[in-house]
Amino acid sequence: MCETSCSFFRSGQTSRLRSRIKVVNIYETGIDGPVVCQQCKERFCMDCPVNAMSIGENGQIIISHTICIHCNKCMNSCPIGAIELYEDVYYVCDLCGGSPKCVENCSEEAITYIALESESVSLADFKKESKRKNVSEKQANFIMQSGKSLRKKWRKENA
Repeated sequence: MCETSCSFFRSGQTSRLRSRIKVVNIYETGIDGPVVCQQCKERFCMDCPVNAMSIGENGQIIISHTICIHCNKCMNSCPIGAIELYEDVYYVCDLCGGSPKCVENCSEEAITYIALESESVSLADFKKESKRKNVSEKQANFIMQSGKSLRKKWRKENA
């Protein structure tokens, strides 16, 4: 539902490929979850050779598609695979102007949006692990690692 809401709001079409949030299912472990821009502290993707990237007022990444030269640097730099290229357009969450449709339409309340007020999350550890991985592999790694830490937290709370 989150992927459908996102793609329809942003493009008028329901297409997983046009969604700025991706649900990754790792069936072997039973772990699944969303991969979406974390507005990380490091902002690895901002190292654009033509300055086609900027940060919006909500901390979201904004890509100028008129300036972008499709060099893939932003996509390759994101350690969790939150930026994807489809039909010559880079897709990354822009928070729908501060009111993310994926959150509004999640009937399970599985995702939330908390405006950046405190320190951003660090993705430095994921960056170390992401070298030579493609977008799908980065996404799977992010979900696996996030799922493991959530399981540990859940077990502690329910022990």
